[in-house]
Amino acid sequence: MSLGQQKAPKAGESRPTQPLAAGNGEAGRPEGQRLSPLALLSVADSRVMDAQAERLSSALPEELMQHAGSAGAYEIMRHYAPCRVLVACGPGNNGGDGYVLARILRAQGWRVEITPALPPQTPLARAMAARWKGAVVPFSPQAAAEAELVVDAVFGAGLSRPVSPEIAAFFAAADRIVALDLPAGVNGDTGQLMGEVARCERTVAFVRRRPGHFLLPGAEKCGFTRAAEIGMPARITTGFPVRCWRNEPGLWRLPRQHPLDNKYTRGVVNVCGGTVMPGAALLATEGARRSGCGMARIASDPAHVGVFRNGPPGIIVDTAPLAELLTQPHRKYWVCGPGLLPQEAGTLFPVLLEAQCCVVADAGTLDWAREDPQKLRGAAVLTPHDGEFARVFGPVGPDRVESARKAASLIGSVVVLKGYTTVIAAPDGRVALNVHATPALATAGSGDVLSGTVGTCLAAGLPPWEAACAAVWLHGEAGRRAAWSEGGWPIAEDIVAQLGHARGTAEKGTDDPG
Repeated sequence: MSLGQQKAPKAGESRPTQPLAAGNGEAGRPEGQRLSPLALLSVADSRVMDAQAERLSSALPEELMQHAGSAGAYEIMRHYAPCRVLVACGPGNNGGDGYVLARILRAQGWRVEITPALPPQTPLARAMAARWKGAVVPFSPQAAAEAELVVDAVFGAGLSRPVSPEIAAFFAAADRIVALDLPAGVNGDTGQLMGEVARCERTVAFVRRRPGHFLLPGAEKCGFTRAAEIGMPARITTGFPVRCWRNEPGLWRLPRQHPLDNKYTRGVVNVCGGTVMPGAALLATEGARRSGCGMARIASDPAHVGVFRNGPPGIIVDTAPLAELLTQPHRKYWVCGPGLLPQEAGTLFPVLLEAQCCVVADAGTLDWAREDPQKLRGAAVLTPHDGEFARVFGPVGPDRVESARKAASLIGSVVVLKGYTTVIAAPDGRVALNVHATPALATAGSGDVLSGTVGTCLAAGLPPWEAACAAVWLHGEAGRRAAWSEGGWPIAEDIVAQLGHARGTAEKGTDDPG
C-alpha cells in the first residue's frame, strides 16, 4: 500500500503498538522463541534447567560446567593482568566451576591455588576436584589476604542459609574478589544478605542474570555483573517459562511517529486536579505531554481553576463536573492522585472506575485506600513508593518482588513499587526490574511526572504492564539526562524537559531488539 493509500486511524483511537520484541516475555512471545537476553532466572529456574540438562544427556552437565569455568576464566584474563589467584571452592557445582576455572588459568601460566571452603559433595564437583593437580592451601583469612585475586566459587545462586562466620571472615580478608554466579551470601531471588558479605569487583552469571544481581543490598556486593552463555541447549531455553525480566527497550515498544498522526491518535491523557497541591497535577500533565501524548487535560473544580489556567498554555483545563466530562470523547485515560487530598480522591476515583476508565492511581488515591487495598481494585496501574505501599498493603518486607507480585494479584492491577530497583508487577505474576535510573530522581514532583508518563503509555495503546514498564524506563532515562545537565541535582521540571529525548533513545533501543 502506498503512503497515499494508508488508512488513517479513526479519531479517538490510538494506533496499534508494535509487537513485543522477539524473545521477550510470555505475552506476545511466539512458541519456539529463544530465551530473551532480558530474562532474569530465579534460583528455581536454574535448578529446573540443570535438571533438564541432566535428563537430555548424562554428559551435558559436565560440558556445561566446563563452559561455565571457561567463562569465568576468560572474564579474569580479560580484565586482570596475570597475578596470584586463589580459588575458593564450595561443596556443590559452583565449586566445580571453580576447579575448572583454576585449571584453565593455570594452563595459561597464571599462579593459581585452590582452597576448599568445604569438601566437594556433588559427583561433578568431586570429579573436577580430582582433576586439579596444582597447589591446595588451607581455607583461612591469611590465605585470602596473601592472594592478589580471590575467586568466589563457594555457593553461587543456590545458598539457602546464612554463610558461616569462617567464610565471611575469609572473604573479608580478601583485597579483590571475582564471584561466579553470585557472591557468597547474596540471595539470588531477593538480593538479601545472608550473613556478612564482602563486595566483589566483578560477578560472572551463567545463562542469564538473577534478580539478586539487581536488588539491594545484594546488588552493591556484586560489582560489575556480566551474563555468560555456557551452551545451555535451545531445547531447554526455548519457550522456558520465565516470569521476570530486566526492564529495557525491547521488552516493550512504543509506537513511532506516523505521517497520519493527529493529537487524538497519539492519545489523550486526563488528570484530576486538586485544590491544595495543584503543582503536582501540573507536573503529571507535563509528564504526559513531554513523553508523547497528543493532548493533556486537567479536570478542575471551577473555584480553583486559576492556577491551572496560569500553567503551560498547551494544557487544556476543564471545569465541567466529572460525570459530564466522562460522557465526552477521549476521556478513557486518567491520572488520579497527584496533588489530591484523600477525600478528593475518594470522590473522584470511584466515578472514574464506574465509567470504566483506564486509571493510573498515585499519591492521594493511595492515601485514600490506606489499609483497604480493595478500594483500588479496577485501577490499571498503581505507582506507590515504599511508604505508600506499606500504608495500603503492609510493609514491603525483604522480598520486594514477591511483595509487589502479591499486591498486584490481590487487586488485579499492575503495581509499580518505586525504589533503587523499581519492581513492575502484573497480576499474572510477570515482573520487570528497572535499574535504568538515578538517585537524582529523589526529588519532589518526580513521582507525579512518572504518573503522567504512565498515562501517556497507556493512551498510546500499550497494555498496562508494558505501559508501566515503558514509562518507568523513560522516567529513568529522563532522570539520568537531567542529572547530567544539572550537575547531578535536577528538579522535577528538569526531568520533564528530558522526556522527549528519553523517548527518542527508547526508539533507538528497539531498532534492533535482538
